[in-house]
Amino acid sequence: MRNISKNVSYESSIYSATAIRYNIDNIPSEKSLQNMITLAENVIEPICKKFKVSISSFYRSPKLNKLVGGSKNSQHQALKGAAVDIISIDSKYSNKDIFNWVLDNLEFDQLIWEFGDTNNPAWVHISYNKNNNRNQVIYY
Repeated sequence: MRNISKNVSYESSIYSATAIRYNIDNIPSEKSLQNMITLAENVIEPICKKFKVSISSFYRSPKLNKLVGGSKNSQHQALKGAAVDIISIDSKYSNKDIFNWVLDNLEFDQLIWEFGDTNNPAWVHISYNKNNNRNQVIYY
């Protein structure tokens, strides 16, 4: 399969150690795949131009989403494929730097400071919709 975008392979976008461990099919529908491509082009690629990052979660099938305790309305899961969790892998920049840069520079539906502490999130969750982005910021 082709890449989702310049810096995101299809394999990395659907990879889940949990899905492998539990033999769960984690293949997106065509609609989810299109949403994933839109998210990659509008969010992940601009981030990759500025930071070195790792994707810790992208697409999740409904069964996988339930198993990992994801929200029933998670934008990671089927029919959506519209959310990604990102971690900085560059010692010059923290997850907080990515969070603040996205807040100041990109359009998004939700930007979530996930776990961590008041100084740095454990990861940054970003969702994007083709239409009707809420630009909602959440500290979790």
